[in-house]
Amino acid sequence: MQVKASPATILPSVDALLRRPEIASAVLEYGRSLVVQELRDALDRLRATLGEGAAVADRDAAAVVVERQALVRLQDWAAPPLRKIFNLSGTVLHTNLGRAPLPPEAIAAMAAASDACNLEYDLQTGGRGERDDHVIGLICRLTGAEDAVVVNNNAAAVLLALNSLANRRDVLVSRGELVEIGGAFRIPDVMARAGARRREVGTTNRTHLSDFAGAIGPRTAAIMKVHASNYAISGFTAEVPEPELAALARERGIPFLNDLGSGSLVDLERYGLPHEPTPMEALRAGADLVTFSGDKLLGGPQAGLVVGKAALIAKLRKNPLKRALRVDKLIMAALAAVLRLYLDPARLAARLPSLRRLTRPEAEIRAAAERVAAALSARCAARVAVSIVSCASQIGSGSRPVDLLPSAAVALRVPGGRALAGLAKAFRQLPIPVIGRLHDGALLFDLRCLEDEAGFISQLDRLARD
Repeated sequence: MQVKASPATILPSVDALLRRPEIASAVLEYGRSLVVQELRDALDRLRATLGEGAAVADRDAAAVVVERQALVRLQDWAAPPLRKIFNLSGTVLHTNLGRAPLPPEAIAAMAAASDACNLEYDLQTGGRGERDDHVIGLICRLTGAEDAVVVNNNAAAVLLALNSLANRRDVLVSRGELVEIGGAFRIPDVMARAGARRREVGTTNRTHLSDFAGAIGPRTAAIMKVHASNYAISGFTAEVPEPELAALARERGIPFLNDLGSGSLVDLERYGLPHEPTPMEALRAGADLVTFSGDKLLGGPQAGLVVGKAALIAKLRKNPLKRALRVDKLIMAALAAVLRLYLDPARLAARLPSLRRLTRPEAEIRAAAERVAAALSARCAARVAVSIVSCASQIGSGSRPVDLLPSAAVALRVPGGRALAGLAKAFRQLPIPVIGRLHDGALLFDLRCLEDEAGFISQLDRLARD
């Protein structure tokens, strides 16, 4: 029978707790300082509950409560915050789930660069080097650009370009291209932070060359085009072809900037995917600078790339913002490794995980769904109805979200439709969390991105036990 007791008489001392076998092992694993702090915090929490009338049997029972709480907190501190997951959401390049998966070559390159490396050291001359030099040659070879710079994401690329070329001056942009990207970040806001004055031309659905020509004045620094990769306007629409914008910019002596956003380095149509403008196409159409991402359709780490005319790139490189926006050695190593894969286009779809998953045949996905459904049925059939359904995968949440790819999913339904959110949570709490999506009264697992099928199935026994 539990009785109320004074905290002073029932709570164990920290020294006594440190002599308990599991706590002693925790000291060896986590260090004495952190263990002592967690024990004191757990004691404080128990002391507060005792003061509010809670009851424990005796000092040994109190020690068990404190030990359990402290060990749970210690495990939380030790667990890495970023964990591998199974992305079965149906969105291949999912912003919230880390976007493009990195190939083994990029992981190996990051490991090699994790110690001292020649990030800004020229091994030939023994003098100072430039970190972008590790990828400029690759970028220019792949895109046909004269020069390039690398920063930490595409928003930074746009910010650096505008601040370098149009600070306190006007930049012309179509009203229909004032996009909002993930996290409510908007092109107008980026332009304002860059110091550029936004001059909107045309209307939301129709913009003509005459709109741009009529808006150019003595304060105009550039014409800017923004690729609408995350939405589409249909119906009564018009936009100015890029070669015409480029010709107008050349005629008026101002640069033409093209923000592609996603930045695929291959023609996706050759793989049966929807067309996405490439930096090579943008440069051939006359753009002076092109900005795009490294971690979307390119399939690499988070980065922003600016490619184009050498004279303009030189201005970006001299801007103090370039240093503030630069990438570290691990990103540079990973980006170089991914770019090298593009030198062998015949094997690119097999070696680049993002492209491999985007081009995965529907029949192959359905066959995987049948195997996974059988494994789930064997373990969960008593409480969950398992079936296979046709579905459509998204290329990305912020990149080509309107383009859908035929796929297959395993659908889990709870009798009566209740407890579906709890089922989804149970999958998220597995050793390798599983992320699906709730749709039409079911928890759907789109199998397009599931490559470690054995790893997924191996942890289902734990789900059945729980």
